[in-house]
Amino acid sequence: MTVTVEEIRFSLPHVELAAHLFGPEDGIPVIALHGWLDNAMTYARLAPKLKGLRIVALDFPGHGHSGHYASNSSYSMWEYLEDVLLVAEQLGWQRFSLMGHSLGAIISTLLAASVPERIERLALIDGLIPFVGEAQGSAKRLGDALRARLAVRDKRKPVYADPDRAVQARMQGVVAVSREAAELLAQRGLEPVPGGYTWRTDIRLTLPSVMRLTFAHVEEFVRSVQCPVSLVLAAQGHMAVEPRIAGLIEGTHFEVHKLAGGHHLHLNDEAGAQQVADCFNRFFPQP
Repeated sequence: MTVTVEEIRFSLPHVELAAHLFGPEDGIPVIALHGWLDNAMTYARLAPKLKGLRIVALDFPGHGHSGHYASNSSYSMWEYLEDVLLVAEQLGWQRFSLMGHSLGAIISTLLAASVPERIERLALIDGLIPFVGEAQGSAKRLGDALRARLAVRDKRKPVYADPDRAVQARMQGVVAVSREAAELLAQRGLEPVPGGYTWRTDIRLTLPSVMRLTFAHVEEFVRSVQCPVSLVLAAQGHMAVEPRIAGLIEGTHFEVHKLAGGHHLHLNDEAGAQQVADCFNRFFPQP
């Protein structure tokens, strides 16, 4: 499945980012953020079904056609937060909405909580808060992360003889996706190398996190979100991994939609994308 999209690039002081453009130029401004190891193609099915939105679907640094961070970066969430704001500055958007899937939803929540004066609305797909950790074990986590960073220079990304083998690998990845979803992600995520093809993603993205927020931290972030929120939860998604999330959501003003499907329900097939689009088209003001 091949999709042709309009491209745009942003030259930030420290990295160049790529993005897709969807919707009318005078539409409601929305920056769309994808999940870990995915790319802007995650919105290839959903974005065309959304009405009245000017969507800028970013490739995060280290993903898709965007540049990679400098060698001393840890690809922390905090770096991504600043990048989104810098993109908004280049677009001239003082206030804008965020759409996010998985990691993109996490970044969206943190940003809306931190700079509420900038964020108009949040449209989230099967994501809300990062994996949490408590103080106990934090020294070991940091040590493991530091040792992994030292060892990563000796690692090499897998090389696939042809794109179809890469697609098959992505279908069976940490988060399984449909063939068409994997083909869309591969369309933007693969690059030719000697011996075949490999993923454009920076190998450092697979390193363990240096430190995790506590549940008290993420609770504070969620409680600090002031703007309207539409949260789509997938019945077979990832939000159930943290059992405290249900109680966290219950105490918010968020509108919550529980839909059939897996973590990539907006991308796996047209039916799932339409279900998510129906939720978000009701959520965003219509012309």
